[in-house]
Amino acid sequence: MSKVAFLGAGNMASAIVEGLIDKGTFRHEEIVCYSASGRTANSLAARTGIKAVSSLADLLATADILVVAFKPQHLAPADPALAELTANKLVISVLSGKRTSSLRRAFPQARNIVRTMPNTPGRIGAGITAWCPEHPLTATDRTHVTAMLSALGQAVEMDEVHLDAATAVSGSGAGFVFEFAAALCAAGEAADLPPEVARQLALETLLGSARLIARTGENPEKLRDQVTSPNGTTFAGLERLRAGDFRGLIRETVLAAKARAVELSQDS
Repeated sequence: MSKVAFLGAGNMASAIVEGLIDKGTFRHEEIVCYSASGRTANSLAARTGIKAVSSLADLLATADILVVAFKPQHLAPADPALAELTANKLVISVLSGKRTSSLRRAFPQARNIVRTMPNTPGRIGAGITAWCPEHPLTATDRTHVTAMLSALGQAVEMDEVHLDAATAVSGSGAGFVFEFAAALCAAGEAADLPPEVARQLALETLLGSARLIARTGENPEKLRDQVTSPNGTTFAGLERLRAGDFRGLIRETVLAAKARAVELSQDS
């Protein structure tokens, strides 16, 4: 008997399924998946041992929890049969920009709806997910939700009013970090490092610096000051960042992402 159904079987669904199985939260025979084409569902089933089905009715026949993990733009044209099939089930959405009010229209008889905003490091269990329930969760449902999200890494519950900002900081923020990593690699090459050396130095510096912040719990500015000698190399680089209003640019970047998240939520 399946307990958890995945509507969509792409990268995020795969990350959750693999995390749930690895952590022993659910057994593979308790998980079922479906995708419109069948291709990604069959691939996920072959890789993890879960069951892939060919219809929505089979997907939800015995499952108590539905994880909605298809493309956000597919919510509006979703099969109307889902309204009946999800009656009294817990619906967990990983759809970016879809508010609980939009999800409620698609799943009007669900017993509760949880909106989540994972980020891509969740693919390796190193992510962080912002989430909020439509209504207070029962103890059992809360246990299931936290177990589900812990498969991706850490999770932070918040009011839905903060989800757009969280999307900008952690959801889109991963993309900003990837861009910074690419820029640091390119800068290393511009400074005459071989490409492979520039990449290794840049990525290990990013990893180590993030770990240092996390493990010490110290303010990033304090750690910055500890590595900055008066008129030294770090000082010279930081002065260039200040001249280019680096912090202002990052602030504008996050606010632009938040503004777009708000627009997408309203469109939904």
